[in-house]
Amino acid sequence: MDRLGQIRFARPDITQEEINEVMDALASGWITTGPKTKAFEKAIADYCKTKYAVALNSATACMEMTLRLLGVGPGDEVITSAYTYTASASVIHHVGAKIVLVDTKKDSFHIDYEALENAITERTKVIIPVDVGGCLCDYDRIYEIIEKKKDLFVAENKYQEVFNRVIVMSDSAHSFGANYKNRMCGSVADFTCFSFHAVKNLTTGEGGAVTWREMDKLDSEELYHEYMLISLHGQSKDAFTKHQLGAWEYDIIGPFYKCNMTDIMAGLGLVQLRRYPGILEKRKKMISMYESYLDKMNVTYMKHDTVMQSSSGHLMLVNLSEKDEAFRNKVIVKMAEHKIATNVHFKPLPMHTAYKELGFKIEDYPNAYKMYENEISLPLHTMMTQEDVVYVCKCLEEILEEMSM
Repeated sequence: MDRLGQIRFARPDITQEEINEVMDALASGWITTGPKTKAFEKAIADYCKTKYAVALNSATACMEMTLRLLGVGPGDEVITSAYTYTASASVIHHVGAKIVLVDTKKDSFHIDYEALENAITERTKVIIPVDVGGCLCDYDRIYEIIEKKKDLFVAENKYQEVFNRVIVMSDSAHSFGANYKNRMCGSVADFTCFSFHAVKNLTTGEGGAVTWREMDKLDSEELYHEYMLISLHGQSKDAFTKHQLGAWEYDIIGPFYKCNMTDIMAGLGLVQLRRYPGILEKRKKMISMYESYLDKMNVTYMKHDTVMQSSSGHLMLVNLSEKDEAFRNKVIVKMAEHKIATNVHFKPLPMHTAYKELGFKIEDYPNAYKMYENEISLPLHTMMTQEDVVYVCKCLEEILEEMSM
């Protein structure tokens, strides 16, 4: 428990090493995008086994800038899961494309692959699979589907011509450090977008990064340069380059966007990434403890490590077997009375006002609702102790027994 006698749902793991790195950025006089941001991008690319990475101010920005570079806009359709946070879908709306939501597979947090296949039309340009909780989707299955539907695709942009099929841009906000069939997350989907928000395994406070797979005819150096342009007002030189002696002059290539990462954020990220193997190891040990206790209760939970993939262990997702939304909500209140903060991941998008107004109805997504109605996310972060995990499990067990009497 923390000093207030509470177990928070999430808490950043910050040491003196991170503080020192941020202080170094502040003392250097270079606090916006500069050498630490470039070093962080290189470190991310190395970690993900990719040639390049682009660090921006959020995963949302990474997804939106990618859609824009891919030429996605009005008249196009982009498919994503109904069981996700709004960012997965809002970026589609931002670029003017049509949001196509697909239900989850029965008894799964991941998208229904058969429904995904049926949703692809000649207007589909991108699919955004969502790696819920740090567990990756079945990307080989997704690519099989895309290949079957390849003849429907009509390229309308130079990058679309490179792929000549529907493009896969994963919402991997939860899954930095995961792997799929021994391939690092970041090098599995065509484009992978990570979040480094305060509650994520690796944090820069706010922030995110996008990586992509190398492909024939894809000029990654040019693509990286275009990310730099679109994320910093279309300015032909970043501030670091302009700062060189006599190099003040620049051009504006297009009236673009402002979502670059700062060196203050990147300094934090550089240390977090150096510490990340230990952070992942601790999360896996805590998950193993949780599983040993949960196996004795009338609940189910997301399996983080399988033959197909190894999770980043971001969330401890638990379903209260054969219970409903009202029961789950009472459990959350009772856990809070024991000073344990819990959460729900996720309230499906069709249940939110914004998506209702776009015409979505939760009745069309029965599997997503079924996963939501009795889901409770237990606290999982590296500032917890083993004793905290035991306390959470014992309280949950007692509450479930009490409420079932």
